[in-house]
Amino acid sequence: MADTPATNEGSPIVPEGMVKSWPPITQADVNAVMSVFDTDHLHTRWAPKASGLEAAWAEYCGVEHCILTNGGTQSLHMALMAAGVEPGDEVILPAFSYWSSAAAIIHANAVPIFVDIDPRTFCIDPALIENAITERTAAVMPVHIHGMPADLDPIVEIAGRHGLAVVDDAAQAQGARYKGRPVGGLTDITAFSLNRLKNLTGGEGGLVTTNSDALNTIAAATGGMGSVTVEEDGEQRTFFGHGYNYRPQELMAALALSQLARLDEYNQQRREMADYLTEQLEEIPGVAGPHTPDYAEPVHFMYVLEFRPDEVDGDASMAEFKSAVWEGLEAEGVQILQWQREIIPAMNFFQDERGYAATPPWRFGASTVSYDPDDYPVAQQFVASHAYLRGVFPPNGMDLMDRYVTAVRTVLAD
Repeated sequence: MADTPATNEGSPIVPEGMVKSWPPITQADVNAVMSVFDTDHLHTRWAPKASGLEAAWAEYCGVEHCILTNGGTQSLHMALMAAGVEPGDEVILPAFSYWSSAAAIIHANAVPIFVDIDPRTFCIDPALIENAITERTAAVMPVHIHGMPADLDPIVEIAGRHGLAVVDDAAQAQGARYKGRPVGGLTDITAFSLNRLKNLTGGEGGLVTTNSDALNTIAAATGGMGSVTVEEDGEQRTFFGHGYNYRPQELMAALALSQLARLDEYNQQRREMADYLTEQLEEIPGVAGPHTPDYAEPVHFMYVLEFRPDEVDGDASMAEFKSAVWEGLEAEGVQILQWQREIIPAMNFFQDERGYAATPPWRFGASTVSYDPDDYPVAQQFVASHAYLRGVFPPNGMDLMDRYVTAVRTVLAD
């Protein structure tokens, strides 16, 4: 350990090269991928690894159906189409999420309607959903951000009273549990990502899960290349979709299926590291780790670090304090990032009058939708006061977490 802060020309507390990247690749992963070349199958859901992954993930989530796709955004688009979202419909989602949550709604020619987030979980605030419902609302999209499950029971109850579908975005929540049950079978339909950074990865790809025969059939048609007629609640429904050719490829499926065997082990290691960090940071004024509600078993896709200048320097602004601590941590070798520096409704896509914000194709005669960032103060505050620590995942371990804690103490004492 360094005797003096790196900012004072000491050695960094976290030496260069100590933080390992995600995901850990084992010989079993290599063998699984290489075995694909011994077959005649390189793509489609019906290839051995792809169909095996679908069956294994359906079993893991406790659902009847799973569809493998070529991406997480594509999976969410398929889920929305299956849920009956049509051009001009409105879909309610949190103001803070990754851009893909809104992008999938736009792909469906529907209208994103944002509501603010819960100040402790950073997921959608269920108490704000009902006031956002209009005659044009078709679905609610809770997002399990950072691997933290949204509070689904009140969301499902509200949606049920209003006859709305619940399509949850679980791109960052593979293996997360809500009240003891795995995310993936708790709503009408769920979308996952298999991007390289996700807890379960194939490099890229996505998964759609549901217990509904009808929704599964329509989602598959959206991801494929044709229309389909299904029976739902005793009535026939014909879905006429373009067919977006979201078909997967077998190399990705092989890697994800191999990684699935270690998902629970890896997630447990993430929780142990995250819990340790949070416990230690409670003793250091100026910062805090994430809050976990009683209902949730999160998987910490990202470890959320909160900055609290009022605990150490009442005169410093949030921006000044955050910048100073960030610079100090980087000097100590701590890898810190912020992957999204503005909430979704504040993005140019919704604000630039030269583009979609002026005459978006989804209006279809609907009244103008306001995307005023000031309508979402909690989400705005989250962006201003938080960042993420890299490396809170295997193959990193407690030795790195100890160095992170020492670095935080050193920087805030400097």
